Amino acid sequence: MVQSMTGFAAQSGATAGVSWTVEIRGVNAKGLDIRVRAPERMTGFDQTLKARLQKSLTRGNINVSVRTEQEGGTHAVQINEETLDGFLQALTKTEAQAKKAGVELRPVSATDLMGLRGVIGTGDESAAIPPEADVLRTADAALADFIEMRTREGAALKTVLEDSLSGVEDLVSQSANIAEARKDTVAETLKANLATVMSNTDGADPDRVAQELALLAVKADVTEEIDRLRAHVAAARALLSEGGAMGRKLDFLMQEFNREANTLCSKSGSTELTRVGLDLKALIDQMREQVQNVE
Repeated sequence: MVQSMTGFAAQSGATAGVSWTVEIRGVNAKGLDIRVRAPERMTGFDQTLKARLQKSLTRGNINVSVRTEQEGGTHAVQINEETLDGFLQALTKTEAQAKKAGVELRPVSATDLMGLRGVIGTGDESAAIPPEADVLRTADAALADFIEMRTREGAALKTVLEDSLSGVEDLVSQSANIAEARKDTVAETLKANLATVMSNTDGADPDRVAQELALLAVKADVTEEIDRLRAHVAAARALLSEGGAMGRKLDFLMQEFNREANTLCSKSGSTELTRVGLDLKALIDQMREQVQNVE
């Protein structure tokens, strides 16, 4: 089964006068990066939820948001009197110490106090803490939906990649046909090149002459590149059939596809084969973009 790294899911729950929502968003990434944002009062919950998600996900940049809200409440700004009293006491002591030391402090405004962390909040920050087990069940439901969406996206990606592989296979076959059709022309060109080399071998190192002759023969033959491209197509199809985390392997295969296509173009020796090689490179680039989203 092919899975995409892109997805979104949200689930909500409520109990004992407090409600909550868990949202999970994912985009592509080289590895697995999970970030959980939960209310500060739910101490340690972000790490618990992160560990839970790591068991089910392999790759992707995953952002999880947990929001709580007091049922029947409003989103009006609320003052955390306990936190404010603590800051005011600390401020009084600070001013006393500064005065004793002869240091003059600027006046503190209400705006300064409101900007201090935890002094004010909305219903989300001030809501009662929901039972962790209940929120985790909601998170599990959101995760199941998230994985289902990534699976649907993955199925679409698989179809696109399989179609692209068929296109690559067709272009490789065209390359093979062109190479076969131009054998006589290549043979004549090779003979002419060999004659040029042999006519300038007086006093030349025999080993170097042999190397040059071998190089001319290699440059004219694209059989190896065509065979490798066909092998890469077979390997990619096998990966898509096996399922599991395959994104990195497919990405490596795309690099190999591109390398063989580049060599094919450099050794083409004909406008027609070069055209097919360029079409092949364009299709491989399209596949590589799609592969970036595969888990």
